[in-house]
Amino acid sequence: MEKEIHRWRWRMRETSGGDGDDGNNSGDGSLKLEHVCLWPNFRFLSQNSLLPSPSPSPSPAREAAGPSPSAAPEAAPPSAAPEAAPTIAAPEAAPPPSHIFKKDAPGSMETINVMSFGAIGDGVTDDTQAFKMAWDSACQSNSAILLVPNSYTFMVQSTIFTGPCKSGIVFQIDGTIMPPDGPNLWPKTISKRQWLVFYRINGMLMQGGGVIDGRGEKWWNLPCKPHRGVKGKTAPGPCDSPVAMRFFMSSNLSVKGLEIKNSPQFHIRFDNCRGINIDTIQIKAPALSPNTDGIHVENTNDVKIYNSVVSNGDDCVSIGAGSYNVYIRNITCGPSHGISIGSLGNKKSRACVSDITVTDSVIKNSDNGVRIKTWQGGSGSLSKVTFNNIRMENVRNPIMIDQYYCLSKRCMNQSSAVFISNVLYQNIKGTYDTRSAPLHLACSDTLPCMNITLSNVDLLPAIGGKHIVLDPFCWNAYGALKTPTIPPVFCLLGGNPKSSQENNVDGC
Repeated sequence: MEKEIHRWRWRMRETSGGDGDDGNNSGDGSLKLEHVCLWPNFRFLSQNSLLPSPSPSPSPAREAAGPSPSAAPEAAPPSAAPEAAPTIAAPEAAPPPSHIFKKDAPGSMETINVMSFGAIGDGVTDDTQAFKMAWDSACQSNSAILLVPNSYTFMVQSTIFTGPCKSGIVFQIDGTIMPPDGPNLWPKTISKRQWLVFYRINGMLMQGGGVIDGRGEKWWNLPCKPHRGVKGKTAPGPCDSPVAMRFFMSSNLSVKGLEIKNSPQFHIRFDNCRGINIDTIQIKAPALSPNTDGIHVENTNDVKIYNSVVSNGDDCVSIGAGSYNVYIRNITCGPSHGISIGSLGNKKSRACVSDITVTDSVIKNSDNGVRIKTWQGGSGSLSKVTFNNIRMENVRNPIMIDQYYCLSKRCMNQSSAVFISNVLYQNIKGTYDTRSAPLHLACSDTLPCMNITLSNVDLLPAIGGKHIVLDPFCWNAYGALKTPTIPPVFCLLGGNPKSSQENNVDGC
């Protein structure tokens, strides 16, 4: 008996957002969905637009999994701020969600090859429809491996892979996937803000020895990019650039073994997700490629990032508002802009971030080491942050808190700020670029940083430095030295401020 399968997809309209050091931020977004049947007639839905990058949310999204395909989902509303999460213990490894990918018997998972749905893999032919049809089949299967075979290069247009699926999927990428080459070849009817989008997926292991190649060079060279304008200024004109891979409102995801390179903008972004495991991936882009953050998480919790190498033109890892329980271990970062929390509080938004750990990692030849950046005028709090056992190699600004973050010279002083407390810098050692001070703690005028702790900090000028060695800088930062530091830090204030405004903090 012939089996009839009906699959449904959402048509989406959007504006989306991002944040990076080059100033190419995107605006707030909204989401509109229409129900369209794609099966059994195999009619491909070309997208007029894609999902939004959500505006900074005041609190983490607790629910990542959405409703069934028969009911149109709504964008995740702001939820009540979570209670402080317990300290995260270092796990032994970064396993995939085993309850999702367990086989009942050897060979029980169905292998679905994109070539079986008409993909050519010559790097020129548009293979988008084959990928969509293969995804639909895998999503409907009880247990499936979606295979992108090696020795082939697949050109795929901007695409949404939509769930929920019937069961967990193993997305096995052994070949190369790439988009159209640059903005001039990007279809005019499709959003230029995102490329591969995974929406409402609960349980997916994406793995393999393949490559996600964003072909970003022509996007980086748009006149609107900072390094293209006169004296670093941006020129007028369209500047939308796609995020290579975006996971939105999804849960229980693992990404392992892949190489992701040359994204036009962020390489991997997680919005309103939970239960993320990233292990042994490589992300690379040129040092001057603008806004090419390696991994960005926003409104996302229970994140583990392990054993990976990132070199790019922006932050190796950036942690945005509404994120908590983020554990990063054994990352080699650089050249880059370092590992950052923020920026937080942009456009007077409320940001709640807590329980962040970065440990056993190396940062080299980078503009920053471990950095916290917040805008004036924001609210909320950042707390329970640990930077431990991090090796710096020729890093400018190895330790930095910047509560005056601004992408222009036109930012006005404002009285409100994100409250920063309980930050530990422990076993931070290595060399720094003498163009900047080895430690820079610039806290809000009206809301001091509290409980900043330094222990076993040992930073020396890089060999060959020709600049005058600058002393550590502190402003309105309160905390303690658990051990002597190199260089000595005399600027950290002890005790509590006389007029502590902690009680006036817009708590999370």
